[in-house]
Amino acid sequence: MDMSGSHRIPAKRETVWEALNDPKVLKACIPGCESLEKTSDTEMTAAVTSKIGPVKAKFTGAVTLENVNPPESYTISGEGKGGVAGFAKGSADVRLTEEGEETVLTYEAKAQVGGKLAQLGSRLIDSTAKKMAEEFFTKFTEIVGGPAAGGASAGMDDELDPGLAEEAKRIAMEDAPSEILHAIDDAEHAVEERLHKAEENIEVAAGRNFMGGPMVWGLILLAALIVVLALAS
Repeated sequence: MDMSGSHRIPAKRETVWEALNDPKVLKACIPGCESLEKTSDTEMTAAVTSKIGPVKAKFTGAVTLENVNPPESYTISGEGKGGVAGFAKGSADVRLTEEGEETVLTYEAKAQVGGKLAQLGSRLIDSTAKKMAEEFFTKFTEIVGGPAAGGASAGMDDELDPGLAEEAKRIAMEDAPSEILHAIDDAEHAVEERLHKAEENIEVAAGRNFMGGPMVWGLILLAALIVVLALAS
């Protein structure tokens, strides 16, 4: 399996380099990482629980840093074993390029899997690996980039907060012109009338056993109710 990519991180290159060599930061960013210890300046051991398709296993292994050229590049290689699930081993070349106040991280990775993992097919393995990589770099960027990097996502969370959304709706309704409120009332009445008419038609059709009888039309009515409730909310 070959994989490559690049990510722009809102931090100086020295800061990014330090974070890439900080076990605490890496443990927080690696999906499913249970432990990560630095045994020397160029070696680490880790335990990661991961699920690829139907196979879920805990992998333990070690990684080694080679061709270290701080704060510009290094090669990371390692192997993990997951018992009956199989094994995974590989390496990646990582390079940091400074652009103003930001750093562009690029990587090229090669990996090999064996055991049950190899039976899952390359497409599933590739998609899972890419998903984990995206999760890692998203979390890494949030941690290393600081509050500025997480500001946008934090704002989105605030907008999606149900309590805030309901309060905003209440304020908007209170401040809305009377014409708008009347228009909303008229729309609600029109929906109720259409729903009542639909119920009558459905009952007539159900009595005639048309298109499957009462059960089928009951399901159709349920779907209509769901749509109306969604529009009303």
